[in-house]
Amino acid sequence: MDFSKWDLLKERISKEGCLLVSFSGGVDSSLLAKTAQDVLGQNVLCIILDTETIPRSELRYAQDLAKSMGLNCLVVRYSMLGDEKFQKNDATRCYICKKKSACLLKQIAADRGIGCIADGVNLSDYRDFRPGIVACNEEGIWHPFVEAEITKDEIRARARSMGMPFWDKPSSACLSSRIPYGMRITRDNLRMVEDAEDFLKDQGFRQLRVRWHGQTARIELLSQDMERALKLKDLIVKKLKELGFKYITLDLEGFRTGSMNEALWTTKE
Repeated sequence: MDFSKWDLLKERISKEGCLLVSFSGGVDSSLLAKTAQDVLGQNVLCIILDTETIPRSELRYAQDLAKSMGLNCLVVRYSMLGDEKFQKNDATRCYICKKKSACLLKQIAADRGIGCIADGVNLSDYRDFRPGIVACNEEGIWHPFVEAEITKDEIRARARSMGMPFWDKPSSACLSSRIPYGMRITRDNLRMVEDAEDFLKDQGFRQLRVRWHGQTARIELLSQDMERALKLKDLIVKKLKELGFKYITLDLEGFRTGSMNEALWTTKE
């Protein structure tokens, strides 16, 4: 582990005096919040942004984690389903959402006299299609991990070495990422996805996605979990049909982040 990167990170944070951190309870924002807290003490305000696309289990986890860490934290609720452009769900969806959340964070910071807003974006995030980062950059959101050239693997390693309970928390993403581009985002399809994923997590599957394709649920699991899923297929099929799906499928390519983006590359080709 390159400790000089972490020294650079702490030195840079110390220059801010006070900081607003966009906090989700994921490993990235959690380690950033912990580092900022160690450097700035109570001069750190963490904001959990809560909207219809955030799984309730993730919200509860973030709130509990913030409390256990002794973070100065607020939950701010807002709606994305009232935004027609967002609900349209084209390739600009993530940009639209992040633009709105970044502007909201800026307003909160301004109201409290905080001059800097930071998030947990790291160097590894630039390997994927992330239009939301563009929106954050436009609004002046600071990415401390990027500035210190810190990757996702380094963040996990650092959190583990510090004994942080979140070091191996699976990556999460908003529920709208389960809906194919061009298909309208609604409360109903978000609920179907969330309920299906909660059920699978209750069965012991830790890293997964349920992609919504109208009447079809496409389940992505780690390759080592597929055999067990097949053993539980009757239970899984029964439950997901109760939730409103008619066809239940297991994606043989397995779990991968951003699989809906594959359709974008196919279109461009």
